[in-house]
Amino acid sequence: MPPDGDFYSILGVSRAAGADEIQRAYRKLARQYHPDVNKDPDAEERFKQISEAYDVLSDPKTRERYDAFGEDFRRVPPDMDPADYARVRAAAGAGRGGRSSRSAEGGFGEGVRFSTGGAEGIDIEDLLGGMFGGGGFGGGGRSTRGWGPIPGSDQEVEIELSVEEAYRGTSRSLTLQGADGTRGNLDVKIPAGVQNGQRIRLKGQGGQGTGGAAAGDLYLVVRIAEHPRYRLDGRDITVDLPLAAWEGALGASVDVRTPGGDAKVKVPKGTSTGRRLRLKGRGLPNPKGRPGDLYAEVRLMVPHRLTPEEERLFEELAGTSKFDPRRRR
Repeated sequence: MPPDGDFYSILGVSRAAGADEIQRAYRKLARQYHPDVNKDPDAEERFKQISEAYDVLSDPKTRERYDAFGEDFRRVPPDMDPADYARVRAAAGAGRGGRSSRSAEGGFGEGVRFSTGGAEGIDIEDLLGGMFGGGGFGGGGRSTRGWGPIPGSDQEVEIELSVEEAYRGTSRSLTLQGADGTRGNLDVKIPAGVQNGQRIRLKGQGGQGTGGAAAGDLYLVVRIAEHPRYRLDGRDITVDLPLAAWEGALGASVDVRTPGGDAKVKVPKGTSTGRRLRLKGRGLPNPKGRPGDLYAEVRLMVPHRLTPEEERLFEELAGTSKFDPRRRR
């Protein structure tokens, strides 16, 4: 948990904020602090905090656990009652001379850091390992309600990809952080055709269990960044296709840029702005089925400045054509 406030404070919203308000706050702050835009030395760390806060508060179930358990929500077993948790935590503090498990041990931590791309620096509190793994409170040797080994928690971290990376596939290098330092490095292959919001499971790479219990899983949550050229709708991709007025009127065969390279698209005669020309199977790949399609959306363009000859020809066309674009059909 960042020292300057909880996740609601980081996004600048109240604890009663709705999903739309949280999303608007995230988008505003992400644009402001993205390292590609903001060159302030502290912007990258601020962006990481904003991304982590949004990951938690945008998911209803995760937000519910965060509201119930605070910064320790990732380490608390899924079946624990919040009232029981509060009593156990209070007892742990009393058994250690009034200090919390975090202050007494100097802070626990296990998580993930990306060395290239994606979110970084997410530290997970190893609360329950410190509370229950040492044989009870205050050195008395009594276990708490018979709890034994506790499985590691599942964890999530967001990775941001470009449209091209999602199309072709890519890789990320992760550094796994444990309570005693670095647990190791992990190269992760991101398959071609991942979609926005897709979760990639890394088995056994999440929170470490206590008392010999199994580790949890790590989930990479894919976020595909906005692109100046491509717009995504699931696996379908839309791209603008600028055409000269005569190409739309007479028809043409033109090149259109796609994430997989240039492709030819046939423009029928009489094509107007807004018409969508489909290139079947040229959207995002699908490892398990039919790929998406690419749609070239026509934008008719006219010269900003006309040569005398162009002006003469347009005037001749205007004088002879019976076409009225404002006539109701």
